[in-house]
Amino acid sequence: MEIKYQLVKEKKAKPDPSTLGFGRIFTDHMFMMDYTPDKGWHDARIVPFGPLSIHPACTALHYGSEIFEGLKAYRRADGKVQLFRPTENIRRMNNSAERLCLPQIPEDLALEILLAFVRTEEDWTPSAPGTSLYLRPFMFGNDENLGVHSVHHATFLIIASPVGSYYKEGINPVKIMIEDQDVRAVRGGTGYAKCGGNYAASNRAGARAEEKGYSQVLWLDGVERKYIEEVGAMNVMFKIGGEIVTPMLSGSILPGVTRKSCIEILKKEGYKVSERLLSVDELAAAMKDGTLEEAWGCGTAAVVSPIGELCYKNVKYTVNGGKIGEVTQHLYDTLTGIQWGKIADPFGWTLPVDVD
Repeated sequence: MEIKYQLVKEKKAKPDPSTLGFGRIFTDHMFMMDYTPDKGWHDARIVPFGPLSIHPACTALHYGSEIFEGLKAYRRADGKVQLFRPTENIRRMNNSAERLCLPQIPEDLALEILLAFVRTEEDWTPSAPGTSLYLRPFMFGNDENLGVHSVHHATFLIIASPVGSYYKEGINPVKIMIEDQDVRAVRGGTGYAKCGGNYAASNRAGARAEEKGYSQVLWLDGVERKYIEEVGAMNVMFKIGGEIVTPMLSGSILPGVTRKSCIEILKKEGYKVSERLLSVDELAAAMKDGTLEEAWGCGTAAVVSPIGELCYKNVKYTVNGGKIGEVTQHLYDTLTGIQWGKIADPFGWTLPVDVD
């Protein structure tokens, strides 16, 4: 597909890497492409970053027909930039699109677009330790009428933001509250899709947790309210009696790329990894008798985030003395080592971005 370029005449000054935070600063350009039933995907363009003009009856505004992804570009020590498992994000986005009746994008086309955009914004990829260029592909339905139906017109965009740590704690253990009132998603719903409604529905519980001093909530399933599902912005894993346990993908849990990578690393190294139902009662018992050795969240934004405290029904449990565990640290070091090109990539997960 031909991509049209409308580049800025004067680029913005690059920010101080120590002030990045997460998702507050945006690059010079964005990618846009439109979908209509008669033309399919068309009018691919890289244009200056700026506001969008949409119809007040836009489908996404009224019925939530929106999906998104999150992945990163990393600056290696040799100055080159690389992506981490981008095809996994493309496939997941197409799965999300199918669930919300949005048009899918062929994998080869999506990858071509992604690489073209990263090449354009390559100089925004920071080199300071722990920093990266966060990429946010997203799609929304923009039919200009109020009828409820599958989407006929859509817009696909990519924006980018140079980022540092997702949590202010960085790699230090965070405190998590197990939510027993609200639910995030149910099997048969949109839990496995990466769509805005899932996150909007989580905000009330997240706000309650924040008021009590917790970074995130840990969700229980929406049917029986007894099985562990995922943390607000990440999948979750536990080391219980030497076994690595993570909730099985039941249809209400996001199939995380980092989750998948952690599992593959651990299995390759001989760990016993179980993807299964894990009840909150089993987890509470492990917290009480000390067999819960480690707990961590995993996702693109934070990579791996150790959990130092869990709270359930106002009872607080300290995990591993409030310190990062050996397996958690190993996963963080291995994943970030591969992502930033510091160590060998035996899985073939990285994709260098060739810049002319």
